[in-house]
Amino acid sequence: MRLHANARLSVKGRELLIDRVEVAGWSLMQAAEAAGISERTARKWLARWRAEGAGGLVDRSSAPTRVTNRTEEARVEAIAALRRLRMTGAEIAEVLGMAHSTVSGIVTRIGMGRLGRLGLEPAERYERERPGELIHIDVKKLGRIQGGAGHRITGQRGRYNPQRIDAEGKVRKTVGWEFVHVAIDDATRLAYVEVLNDEKALTAIGFLRRAVAHFSSYGMTVEQLITDNGSAYRSTVHAIACRTLGLRHLRTRPYRPQTNGKAERFIRTMLGGWAYAAIYRDSHDRTAALAGWLDYYNRRRPHGALGHKPPIARLNERNNLLGS
Repeated sequence: MRLHANARLSVKGRELLIDRVEVAGWSLMQAAEAAGISERTARKWLARWRAEGAGGLVDRSSAPTRVTNRTEEARVEAIAALRRLRMTGAEIAEVLGMAHSTVSGIVTRIGMGRLGRLGLEPAERYERERPGELIHIDVKKLGRIQGGAGHRITGQRGRYNPQRIDAEGKVRKTVGWEFVHVAIDDATRLAYVEVLNDEKALTAIGFLRRAVAHFSSYGMTVEQLITDNGSAYRSTVHAIACRTLGLRHLRTRPYRPQTNGKAERFIRTMLGGWAYAAIYRDSHDRTAALAGWLDYYNRRRPHGALGHKPPIARLNERNNLLGS
């Protein structure tokens, strides 16, 4: 219970006041003087105790029992419905013709002050028990660096990436793209990354073979992999490669990238910690810096989903548990 900042008596003090009057036979004036309160206040607590018992000695809310300008419940329900559609307070105020401060106070009072995942499907979180039971694979396309840093660093969208028109009349960029293939273990978040020239089926198969070998070097037996529905992963040759490696291939539901969320989140971490974290002279320098950052991620970087331990620590824990 929160007492008023200037309250003289706690609940125990009020009980002592009542005990002195009712049991010890003190006068109301004597009991009030001993408690350091006015006789009027002492009379109030005595009357409440006689009417309600011990419950009458608890503080009551100072809010008025009736507010003439309180927003109607139907309007509050309308605000809640619009909030579930992920509308901001300003947008709701404009739609309903209300003051922004009123809408803000209402959404806070009904527990919808922060959007978060409000109005979205509940997040389905899962984590496999065994290292290698499931690996997530995805590809991130990065523009090659040529002629210095790009607009992310300089803030200028200069045409350092020249273009040409091919024989078919299509505009082609002469610098092009690099494709970062990532594989991350579901149970331990141990990651393996390569920068390759394309995302074709044969390239994806080669990366898969090397990723499986990499995880095997840590004592992990890869059983399943999950990817998106890219053409490389839907190809027949990729299916044959999975069967040859003894892997079960799972694919995400269409338009549901969150199914492969661990790879998506790792890519976001990777971009912030490596790809966009420094100014590189060219793509070769950026690729050369990848190995150092990946070692830091796997061995030293605290991971929030792993109790702020690095992936290698989770791998050792799981291996010890399985071994014992």
